[in-house]
Amino acid sequence: MTPPEKTHNQKWLRAIWAEAQRSAGAVLALVAPGGCRICNEPLAEASRLPICRNCLDSFQRIVDPICSVCGRPLGPWITVGPEAPHCQLCRRNVYAFSLARSYALYDEALTRAIVLLKYDAISPLGEWFGARLEELARRAPEALVGDVVVPVPLHPSRLRERGYNQAELIARPLARRLGLPLRDALLVRIKPRPEKLKLTRKERWATVRGAYAASPGARIDNCRVMLVDDVFTSGATLDACARALAKAGAKSVIGLTVGRAGGALDRI
Repeated sequence: MTPPEKTHNQKWLRAIWAEAQRSAGAVLALVAPGGCRICNEPLAEASRLPICRNCLDSFQRIVDPICSVCGRPLGPWITVGPEAPHCQLCRRNVYAFSLARSYALYDEALTRAIVLLKYDAISPLGEWFGARLEELARRAPEALVGDVVVPVPLHPSRLRERGYNQAELIARPLARRLGLPLRDALLVRIKPRPEKLKLTRKERWATVRGAYAASPGARIDNCRVMLVDDVFTSGATLDACARALAKAGAKSVIGLTVGRAGGALDRI
């Protein structure tokens, strides 16, 4: 059993290391802008964001028609009638979350931007993504409201390795903008992700089943949770987190992600 003092010191050191990485990334982007980290074109001016305006504007925002539950793009050929459109998965009530929305399609440009956030801890990019999710939340139906903001957690071993959680870098500024409390310790990952980098859809669902749980003693009875992650791929992660939160008493779970993978098969 790990002594409480040692656990506290480890958390303190991880926090210092994560803050040092974020500060270094911000300072470097400001004083030595260099080229855009996506297209390599020179940045027009010093900025905390290492991505040029053209690349930021190139992200393909998700627009209607979309599934009214999971937010999946349905394509321009879909005719929206008087009833809210549902994708095949949501017609089968596959997902445990109440609602999910994503900012943009997970194309090559957005993938590279999210990789920068995920592995380089560029916190200004997290701020920018948080602002986009705030806009998304305020434009969405009234159902897209919550009482707390919760980032999808990393397994402790991955958090120690990386020093920060990229979902939290997005969730923290979002919570501040919405005037909601950030509850970054409300949910924990109890099963690690497999080492295999690319997983099939079936493997994604299998690896997250039972992988999350509410923290011991967490008070979330009748709470509306806004769950934040970087990417919605199959929906398996948001679903697993939603099931854990519902089991602990959450009233509803609303998923918000920056990217949304397109062309997913309607089967598990």
